[in-house]
Amino acid sequence: MTSGYQFEHYQNHFNKAYSHPLEAAQRKIIFEERLKMILEHNENEGSTWRLGVNQFTDRTEQELKAWTGLNKGLVHERRSGLSFESSNIDVSELPSEVDWRRKGAVTPVKDQGRCGSCWAFAASETVESMWQIATGNLVELSEQHILDCTPNPNHCGGTGGCQGATVELAYDMVKLNGLASEWTYPYNSYNGDNFNCSDKIVPVAKLSSYVVLPTNELDPVLKAVAEEGPLAVSVDASQWFLYESGVFDGCNQVNPDIDHAVQLVGYGSDAKMGDYWLVRNSWSPFWGENGYIRLKRTSDVRCGIDITPEHGDGCDNGPPQVKVCGTCGILYDNVYPKH
Repeated sequence: MTSGYQFEHYQNHFNKAYSHPLEAAQRKIIFEERLKMILEHNENEGSTWRLGVNQFTDRTEQELKAWTGLNKGLVHERRSGLSFESSNIDVSELPSEVDWRRKGAVTPVKDQGRCGSCWAFAASETVESMWQIATGNLVELSEQHILDCTPNPNHCGGTGGCQGATVELAYDMVKLNGLASEWTYPYNSYNGDNFNCSDKIVPVAKLSSYVVLPTNELDPVLKAVAEEGPLAVSVDASQWFLYESGVFDGCNQVNPDIDHAVQLVGYGSDAKMGDYWLVRNSWSPFWGENGYIRLKRTSDVRCGIDITPEHGDGCDNGPPQVKVCGTCGILYDNVYPKH
């Protein structure tokens, strides 16, 4: 992409159609502002990541919030999973690189669309991985089953469905009912619609429990993703929308804003760009590195304070602010299911 890239090219490339000439004019203004930002950033030879145009480049900031899905007060008395023993963890013998895709434990990248269903995608994707590791069978599981059938009376992570919830709530539901396949219970909420729970569900996977890792600790996350499998993690994705490639370190580290759930599938190192976490997103394979983002990983854990609880991943009446650590808050809330 060069400075000669025009709005018309963008429309054709991403098959953009607008309802009215006035909307097209407004989208063009947004696109040109973002393109300028992209080109200026990519001229910085010291940056470890590149930005690029994608399906989000003509969207307003308010519209972009629909592609996340954690919308309510921060973590507060909502965890009913097993605790993780964090004392005496030795990470010196862990492999220098982990990528569960290479072990056949990760399904293809998906697209949540304009529904705030990231929590359901992160939950179902991580059950898929757990089920493959336990049984050898990689089955695509239903995000819609989680989205439709997970009660959320305390408004944890939102008000439920496309308006947000948490991975822990999803796992509580799956513990009780099992999880249907994508084939028998397909995803229908791409445009942001909510549906009632089906009364004709045939579960194909189940879990006995789930493990909640200690908040804001590095070593338990390294050990779990290396030895147990992929994790469902909560992050600040507010600055991810224009990401194209490289090791990203562009989040607000002082006041990270936890607003999205994704799947952590490994970690590694790049000779030029340093250590990273390997994260699978749910914004289609056309975003980022074929649907993935690499986040900067540091041995000295960097922390900030989330001061916007209305954007978080907890329940009503949560604390007014919380400590959040790791790049884009990746060490804050990490969960994995048990077969």
